[in-house]
Amino acid sequence: MHLSNESLLVIVFVGIVAGWLAGLIVRGTGFGLIGDLIIGVGGALLASLLFPRLGLQLGSGLVSAIIYSAIGAVLLLLIVRLIRGRGRF
Repeated sequence: MHLSNESLLVIVFVGIVAGWLAGLIVRGTGFGLIGDLIIGVGGALLASLLFPRLGLQLGSGLVSAIIYSAIGAVLLLLIVRLIRGRGRF
């Protein structure tokens, strides 16, 4: 899959918003604002690569991209939290 420079910028912007939302949803992770934003960008990348392959589609536009990325960031936060050693959701 080839991502253009514009799509990477959108993924970063949406990832920052999604990381903030994921930090609000998944409390107690201990990553802080910057850590949640980095996880959000990773979740946005995960969502932009994984969800189209799974055939998941909620719509189009910036709002759906934020929703997808927030879901990806929440999943990534939960995975990192499990790996980090807390062992519970």
